[in-house]
Amino acid sequence: MVTARRIEGFSPTGRPISTPTTKFGGRPVWLTGPQWPISAAWDRPMRFVCQIELGPVLGAAGRGKVAYVFVTHADHGEDFFDPDVIDPDEGENAVIVQPGGDHAGPVRPLATGPGLYGDDGAAVEFTADLRPVDEPVSLTSGELEALPTADRDRYVERVDGDKIGGTPLFFQGDQWPDGGPWRLLLQLDSNWVPFRLHLGAAPRLFAFVSEDGTRGRLLVQDS
Repeated sequence: MVTARRIEGFSPTGRPISTPTTKFGGRPVWLTGPQWPISAAWDRPMRFVCQIELGPVLGAAGRGKVAYVFVTHADHGEDFFDPDVIDPDEGENAVIVQPGGDHAGPVRPLATGPGLYGDDGAAVEFTADLRPVDEPVSLTSGELEALPTADRDRYVERVDGDKIGGTPLFFQGDQWPDGGPWRLLLQLDSNWVPFRLHLGAAPRLFAFVSEDGTRGRLLVQDS
């Protein structure tokens, strides 16, 4: 079994969070100084999505560490979308781990930068309402297809949905990033969240962290 924390909803913080706890939006609370990732193609700061405590995801290897998730993304009212944001290797998304994380792309020591916003363009910040659950271990697409229909449906139901940690539910093949082994950090259907996060037509974001808690990757599958 694999432990996950299901995201049951998002609660507005009311005021900025200044501790390195799990949250979506606002400003990153860096542990060891700002490492704001920069878009490879556009030379602009990526948009901060969330920060996630790694202890509950990795156990001892993640204790005292935080992963920070970023994507290249338009400002409010801007007609801009880079399709390379879905790819873990094209320099348009980033998962920064602190302390001691390794990130291959360019970063700048920016104290502030783009964050999440709502439909009206105003900056937003949320905590996630989390519920611990146990999930089955990951199956390949071939193993999943070989299951009887009832067992396959039960597996999909148990690993589907927005969550931190757990087992990824890919729908376009077993798209683990290169260079693993990886643990799922975040699974998020970004069209159904209370903030603007445009990643495609019907996208699912997958963020991963290495088992030793030193590296992160992100990809998007879009139907």
